[in-house]
Amino acid sequence: MSEFFNENTFKFLKELSNNNNRDWFNDNKARYEQDVREPSLAFIRAMAPELTRFAPHFEAVDKKIGGSLIRVYRDVRFSKNKLPYKTNIGIRFRHELGRNIHAPRFYLHIEADEVFVGAGIWHPGSDTLKKIRTYIDAHPTRWEDGRDEAGFAKVYSLAGDSLVRAPKGYEVDHPMIEDLKRKDFIGVAPLIPELILQDDLVGLISSYFETAVPFMQQLCRAVGVQYE
Repeated sequence: MSEFFNENTFKFLKELSNNNNRDWFNDNKARYEQDVREPSLAFIRAMAPELTRFAPHFEAVDKKIGGSLIRVYRDVRFSKNKLPYKTNIGIRFRHELGRNIHAPRFYLHIEADEVFVGAGIWHPGSDTLKKIRTYIDAHPTRWEDGRDEAGFAKVYSLAGDSLVRAPKGYEVDHPMIEDLKRKDFIGVAPLIPELILQDDLVGLISSYFETAVPFMQQLCRAVGVQYE
């Protein structure tokens, strides 16, 4: 069994999805701390030396607030969905410059019935999006080498939103038009939820992240941040 998460983790997330209200959460906050937040922070700490090995400019920050663990509280101010809590564990390993600019990140998503790893940039700002498109246009072979690298392409699928039409400044028959139309540049690899309970969880997630290195290297070059 995993030294981090256990069946109680999934049980809590399932019950939270069925009782997404402040009274229930406050009554079960001790369970959240024991079965969700503390195991997540322990996992983040354990990932730090692995990231140093294959992604030295990405950070594992085991702070309760503002670190790699995404807060459970939803921002409902501008959302039609007024449910107050996220029903998943979200763990992000951001580039060291990620607080200041839109930079790539590695991501682990744990929900009661869905687990996946991700790598890339989700919803980049307009300046970052322009940089990525300019890079793809100028270096199509490099971009394709990262996107289509055999290990990455076997495990990950590109996900996210795309424009319906060609972005301004690019012709509809541009050879890289489908990538240029992308608004998100992220690879997603689904996992069987039970794998989160296995012994070597750090090794498993690290291997998935490491598989995404060729893709992440190209994104880092595109936005002008260091990978190696």
